[in-house]
Amino acid sequence: MRSIMKYLSGLGIGLLFVVVSVNAQEPARLNFERLAGLEAKARDVVEVNVDGKLLELAKRVTAKVDDPDAHKVAEAIAGLKGVYVRVYNFEHENEYNVADVDEIRAQLNAPGWERLANVRSKRNNQKVDVFTMFTGNIMSGVAVVISDSKSVALVNVIGPIDIEALVELSGKMNIPKIDIEGDKPAPRIKN
Repeated sequence: MRSIMKYLSGLGIGLLFVVVSVNAQEPARLNFERLAGLEAKARDVVEVNVDGKLLELAKRVTAKVDDPDAHKVAEAIAGLKGVYVRVYNFEHENEYNVADVDEIRAQLNAPGWERLANVRSKRNNQKVDVFTMFTGNIMSGVAVVISDSKSVALVNVIGPIDIEALVELSGKMNIPKIDIEGDKPAPRIKN
């Protein structure tokens, strides 16, 4: 009986170690499970999960293309572990539970996340939050949460992100233009 107890306690400690290790490896990953109910109510749903073998394939392909911009993309995504996107568009205003989206925002109050931008507009009840996570001096994650009365969009990027490379690529290869040093107001992004 004691040997079974030792085995079970050892197994329990081992499982706890694995769970802690997995969470420590990807602390910048958001849990989107709470948003599953939005899919049933949404008119349109976009779900993108680029990680694992698919991300490795993208890295290899962009590195081999004979194009300087493709090589810059390869450098910018070299350390990425995952890119996750969720977009929910609704037919009518206020069709989704705001508490579900606020739960995602609450995850971004965890240690390690830092708010980069916070925009609130009374027009369509629009909210935009941009958070970053750093490990030392290296950006290890980005999260963007955008919501208004008829839509919700979430982007979660995990892994070291080369911001300088992204700025250099802005305006090319369908990457929106990023004007960091300009004094003029930021342009609106049109769909």
